[in-house]
Amino acid sequence: MGKGVVTTEKAERRNKSLLAEPEKRLLRSVAARVPRAIVPDHLTVLALVGAAVTTAGYTLANHSPAYLWLASAGLVIHWFGDSLDGTLARVRKIERPKYGFYVDHLADGAATAMIGLGLGFSPYMLLAVGLAIVVGYLILSINIYLETITQATFRFDYGILGPTEARILLIALNTAALVLGPNEFSVPSITGRPLVMTPFDVVGILGALAMVGLLWRRLRRNLRVLGELEP
Repeated sequence: MGKGVVTTEKAERRNKSLLAEPEKRLLRSVAARVPRAIVPDHLTVLALVGAAVTTAGYTLANHSPAYLWLASAGLVIHWFGDSLDGTLARVRKIERPKYGFYVDHLADGAATAMIGLGLGFSPYMLLAVGLAIVVGYLILSINIYLETITQATFRFDYGILGPTEARILLIALNTAALVLGPNEFSVPSITGRPLVMTPFDVVGILGALAMVGLLWRRLRRNLRVLGELEP
């Protein structure tokens, strides 16, 4: 490692999101009861299965809105596997910082892509909007990884929002879609043909723009901190 660059083992974990503390207590309690035959890698695979179930639920919603329940169930499965794998390793004191950092975040990227594509394949959101959410989320994630390496702080929240809060928002939107339906409307486009959108496209666009704002705020702080470290 070069001077000023830290390893993932030395990075301080920080999460100040809204549900961080109660979630931490719940996960530690669950981890203490997980059968010994189950190891963190099993939970990482379970998280990917949950993301695939979510993608399937969104895609099948083209046939029936009831499949949105499947998408929400997949998000719960994804939360369980993704949030518990690292906790289980820490509770059992079997951490592998470099291995875990690599595997966990590669799996996170794959899961994010699957869920975003699922949103785009559903009748509730344009594929372009779903992909914009994926790109925004992945850029925020890359920023977190860079902070971990350059500042020795693994901070995976953005204000009061973290991955768990994002999943809850998605489940809330799924429930709203079940109640309200797509409610399509047309807007002018540069092609000359009206573009058919839904209120969920509007929410997705606003979410992507919010990600840009969050990144800009964090970017300014990081440049200030790094500038002080390396004047």
